[in-house]
Amino acid sequence: MRVDFYQLAGAPVHEVVATLAGKVLDSGERLLVVMDDENQLARLDRLLWDEGATAFLAHGIAGSADDSRQPILLSTTPDPVNQARNLLVADGQWREAALTYERAFHLFDDDGLADARLAWKLLSGREGVERFYWAREDGRWVNKG
Repeated sequence: MRVDFYQLAGAPVHEVVATLAGKVLDSGERLLVVMDDENQLARLDRLLWDEGATAFLAHGIAGSADDSRQPILLSTTPDPVNQARNLLVADGQWREAALTYERAFHLFDDDGLADARLAWKLLSGREGVERFYWAREDGRWVNKG
């Protein structure tokens, strides 16, 4: 299982979510995006429809009868009701449930740096877990380890 840590460093969450979601969809996979705050989740939903992507990204918010059909599902819980094998943690709060997915993306800002470092450390040496750290340099994501 792979965990990609993305330090936002001022990049808007919805833009990073849209970029990563597009890549997951392009690979033929599904994605579950998790945020604890329902208001922030609703805001992310609006931003993804309005301005989040250069290409159409079909998605929905968990809680409807169509959840299982959504290629991208926004949720407050890490329950893969859309059969996603990829989890994107958009609120900076690491969840151990991420380890049940094939790949997890952990987005965090400066306020979540200490928690991200702790999650990185806790995953160190864990069997079957590969960690990657991504930072933004000159507008591009660069793998720093």
